[in-house]
Amino acid sequence: MPMEPVTEIEVEKVVEEPSVNDQKTTGFKLGIEVLQQIDFAALKGKRVGLVTNPTGVDRNLKSTLDILHESKNVNLVALFGPEHGVRGNFSAGDEVNNQTDEKTGLPVFSLYGKDKKPNREAMDLVDVMIYDIQDIGVRSYTYISTMGLVMEAAADYNKEVIILDRPNPLGCEKVEGPLVHDGFYSFVSQFKIPYVYGLTCGELARLLNFEGLLANGKKCQLQVIPMQGYSREMDFDATGLHWVPTSPHIPNSQTAYYYATTGILGELNPTLIGIGYTLPFQSLVTETIDADQLANAMNALNLAGVIFRPTYYKPYYKEMQGKELQGVQIHITDFKKVNLTEIQFFFLQEAHKIEPKFNPFNGNENRYRMFDMGCGTDSIRLSMMKDFNFEKVRTIWNGECQNFKELSRKYYLY
Repeated sequence: MPMEPVTEIEVEKVVEEPSVNDQKTTGFKLGIEVLQQIDFAALKGKRVGLVTNPTGVDRNLKSTLDILHESKNVNLVALFGPEHGVRGNFSAGDEVNNQTDEKTGLPVFSLYGKDKKPNREAMDLVDVMIYDIQDIGVRSYTYISTMGLVMEAAADYNKEVIILDRPNPLGCEKVEGPLVHDGFYSFVSQFKIPYVYGLTCGELARLLNFEGLLANGKKCQLQVIPMQGYSREMDFDATGLHWVPTSPHIPNSQTAYYYATTGILGELNPTLIGIGYTLPFQSLVTETIDADQLANAMNALNLAGVIFRPTYYKPYYKEMQGKELQGVQIHITDFKKVNLTEIQFFFLQEAHKIEPKFNPFNGNENRYRMFDMGCGTDSIRLSMMKDFNFEKVRTIWNGECQNFKELSRKYYLY
């Protein structure tokens, strides 16, 4: 029999409890550090499952996995791994199988293989599921999909969920892109939220839970352990934390901005956006369009907070390894002012003006679905394929952002 979901008021009390217990301490603290500070009170007497990966660390880079496993007050019984695995030893897209963690001897249930949602066998082992993964604030990054599916499983099997909150590396002021439209939901567009959603993972979990955005409107028993000393305008560097790569092509915190800038276009051809070279997501290149001409055209748009520099290189790997490419390197000069996601569409527009034969949609028909799921709709692609005029669909791209900001405001923790 499904549990009666907690109300928003009850969750609010739980969320604020750590701050009440820490009146004398100042400075920034992660959710895991707050949990540790209150002596793991929320976990006592419970069988604990942990959803994490190498990014789940404290400020001294000690893993949440090891912190919980070593604590006498925590009965850690199972681990759950998202894309790339609990220890980060799988490449992007690799199917991950269930296994045993060598260091702790604990069972590891894969959430990026046959099952993307914890099954009954796994959930029968635990009373509470803890989620501690660093995200990058972009809908298509699969960790938040995993988080939502864990919440759905908790609702199905009468379990608790505790989110250990972490910073949004983009800050929490940017909201860009349309909501996911019917017919375009997937593991890279799991929920009806914008492409850049402007929330921490804890805030997002609250919104998903209490707005009925989980499958069939399910609601789980949810706690969020908030950070301390965090505010919405802070990007990752402002926290003073060390960045642990969230995936192989996000080597530093600023790459998260560039992922939002070009990631959808990369679904057509990753080489276009610097995958295969040393600048993942930070360049826009072709084989034939003159780099200076493209840089001049992009800079003439006078897009806020960004300039474009001509660049030339040969990729070291991927399909176009060793080929001479040229285009622009993206230099974000003002992270507050820049509209990240529009840049890739303006590149398509300007490159097509310079060379009308340039059309990365041609020959990539098998990638249309991934491009559309990234966008959350096919209307952007269909319009761009007609005349490569992004201005015609710019209002569609950003038209739902303000309403989402208003909706999400009541779930803010900071």
